[in-house]
Amino acid sequence: MLSIRSQFSNHFNHNPALVVKSPGRINLIGEHTDYNHGFVLPAAIDKYIEVAIGKRTDGAIHMVALDLGETIILPIHNLTPHPTQWVNYIIGVVDQVFNKSQSANNNFIGTQNTLTNTEITTALNETKLAAGFNICIQGNIPLGAGLSSSAAVECAVLFAINELYGLSFSRMQMALMAQAAEHKFAGVKCGIMDMFASLHGQKNKAILLDCDSLAFTYYPIELKDYSIVLFDTQIKHALASSEYNTRRLECEQGLKIIQEKYPTVKTFRDSSLEQVEECLASRIKVYQRCKYVVEEITRVQLAVQDLAKGDMQAFGKKMFETHEGLSKLYEVSCPELDFLVEAVANNENVLGARMMGGGFGGCTINIIKKTAVEEITKALSAKYNQAMLKELSYYITSIEDGTHIVP
Repeated sequence: MLSIRSQFSNHFNHNPALVVKSPGRINLIGEHTDYNHGFVLPAAIDKYIEVAIGKRTDGAIHMVALDLGETIILPIHNLTPHPTQWVNYIIGVVDQVFNKSQSANNNFIGTQNTLTNTEITTALNETKLAAGFNICIQGNIPLGAGLSSSAAVECAVLFAINELYGLSFSRMQMALMAQAAEHKFAGVKCGIMDMFASLHGQKNKAILLDCDSLAFTYYPIELKDYSIVLFDTQIKHALASSEYNTRRLECEQGLKIIQEKYPTVKTFRDSSLEQVEECLASRIKVYQRCKYVVEEITRVQLAVQDLAKGDMQAFGKKMFETHEGLSKLYEVSCPELDFLVEAVANNENVLGARMMGGGFGGCTINIIKKTAVEEITKALSAKYNQAMLKELSYYITSIEDGTHIVP
């Protein structure tokens, strides 16, 4: 297979200015805590979106999705959401780049003394960006598996534009811009975790992200004789989006009730299980949702202590506890996910397993002894096919660096 550089050259008759790779992500523990002002523990993985980019001079964006064999050409100005979904992940971040320094551009003429050098440089280089660019994109992140291929596209494109035009955006700024692009152009009101992990990943490290302050800390993942294996249910139940919105509403309702009695409680991080019990016991569903969130916020903080000590046994146990909470209290699992977790729960070669992502389908994340991966995968595939009449896909992943230029 030709490299993305060669394919770019074949399409555009010139070499790309640079190539960027941006990874998908896993979340080791901390699910549905992001929008509840809690903590998450993501890591970048060895599945990537790759882009090659070069400048144009005619104010157009020429976009080629190599895996799909599709080409879309658009004017770079006055961008609006496009009916072809993959295009929105590219033009959405372009729109963010122009919006980000709108004030700098507006104030540039005649008011240079009021701007910082960075703002002046950014304004000048965005003028160059307006001339347009060529871009090719391809990747090996499995679609629909909950590994955030869309965030990886957005981060790869934004990072490439940032480098190509010297825009001086920080990785955190780019994560926030990619999140805003997803909201505005893809129509998905996601949290920041996916973009953050794709941009900030470090090899063999997980990242404790505070979803309230956006402070973060790296923790080593010492897997040694173990591998991270994702089992893909190959399904996505239709109720996922509506139930997601319902869970958010239930959590908001529960927090408001607690705050009426305990005004000092700002978020679930300030709340205790005793307060949840006292204030919400009569509201069964709301009680269950809030109980899970408070427990999970605590569990993540304890889990990183396990990582700091290199105690993967204790860490794995907490993964099973998270799944139990997601399935029984938060009720975002499904028969397929429960089946996969229960099937490995008592296997001595499996340290931990749980559903990963929003729920109602997607993958389970498992920490499995390397020497047992093949045997477990083979046996589980047969059981899953028999029970669910579905093929089981699986991915063995490693934890790698975040978005970067390919030499």
